[in-house]
Amino acid sequence: MRDIIQKMVEAESAAKRILGEAAADSDRLLSEARRQAQGILEQSHQQVRAEAAHTIEAAVQEAEREKKERLAREIAAVEAETRLDEATRRAAAEAVVRLVSGQSS
Repeated sequence: MRDIIQKMVEAESAAKRILGEAAADSDRLLSEARRQAQGILEQSHQQVRAEAAHTIEAAVQEAEREKKERLAREIAAVEAETRLDEATRRAAAEAVVRLVSGQSS
């Protein structure tokens, strides 16, 4: 009978030890999984930040390009509107000379 009780006590101790080891293994696995998940999350954040920075830079460059194109079109339009033919330029110059010299038309 003593042997049976002794074996039951030993079996119970072994079961407690096995449960303790399993709990420790479970805690280690859970900690490792959390660490890996945190690493993946941080890597994802870095990737998203890099993609956002790239997208913003591309948008800024496109806006600059469009700005330069609009400015060039506006300059061309102003130059086209203000271009005087030779006869008009000569007449304007003569009018200025007459005005400055005090001669009236």
